[in-house]
Amino acid sequence: MNAVLKTATANPIKTPLAAPRSQFHLTEEQIQFFDDNGYLILRNWIPPKLLERLQEAGTQWIADGWKQLEQQEDSTSTKRWDADWAFAERDHGMVMWRVNYLHNKGQAASLELLGSPQVLAVAESLCGTNFVPTYESMVFKQQGDGNVVRWHQDAIHPRHYRIFNYDVYLDASKKEAGALHVVPKSQRAKQDFCNLEQAYGWNVPEAVVVEMQPGDVLLHDVMVAHGSPATGGNAALRRTLYYEFRSAEEILEDGPWDEAWIDKRMRLIPVALRQHQEQFPNVDQFHWQVSSQYRPEVSNNDEIELKVVHLVHTEAAFCSAGDAIKK
Repeated sequence: MNAVLKTATANPIKTPLAAPRSQFHLTEEQIQFFDDNGYLILRNWIPPKLLERLQEAGTQWIADGWKQLEQQEDSTSTKRWDADWAFAERDHGMVMWRVNYLHNKGQAASLELLGSPQVLAVAESLCGTNFVPTYESMVFKQQGDGNVVRWHQDAIHPRHYRIFNYDVYLDASKKEAGALHVVPKSQRAKQDFCNLEQAYGWNVPEAVVVEMQPGDVLLHDVMVAHGSPATGGNAALRRTLYYEFRSAEEILEDGPWDEAWIDKRMRLIPVALRQHQEQFPNVDQFHWQVSSQYRPEVSNNDEIELKVVHLVHTEAAFCSAGDAIKK
């Protein structure tokens, strides 16, 4: 790795490797590739019927977000961002770029995905049996909005455990259309992105361009350096679902949440397992083996379980205006 990117000896991972229990668990070779490089691609991973339901849900979430913005404007509100939908003002006008807390927005597909073995077996492979679904969102570039997503790391942590994002692509992502750039092995240390951008821009020597098709899944370490260049006004719609996972042990050791918050997030899993089984009764289901210490007591009111807000977050890394001024 070049001198601009910081490197460090990888800390030992406390989550032991376990033998795969199903076709959806990662192999030892796949886990090793992920640990070495900070990412892993799973091609054609999402079943077609579930993918179709997710694409339909994505369309509805965007429509609902615009309705939310209209209601704010009708009430003379100037608020452009809230905990559920995120908007930004571009040169060509207002755009929406993110939907948070997917599970309480009237589309069962997000829970069906969470409850699928295609997701949970991967989470168990990387985080152990006490995996916690910590975030769920849809991040996208709407048609005509080819705005840049600068180099960044999602969350900085001591690296005693794996923390990863499970990225489901609902639309194609091509090199010529601003596909994601990833720098392998950059997850080993916090990076200086002002220095990186000044030295290389988007031409980092080690970077790979990750081209994806609908139904493909990218697993990325939350500390791997990644971003996507601007594509101009001809950008096609590109929607990606992001589910982050951490182990309960990691959260209790590193924060920023506590055991009560873990319990609330764990309550999503029984609801998700039930939703997946009801929608897809004739396919393999995931057998949840969470330890008794973390197995939640679930209420009969799903609405209580479906949105657990984040009052604090783990620090991310990127080049801010303040960082650039210090150079």
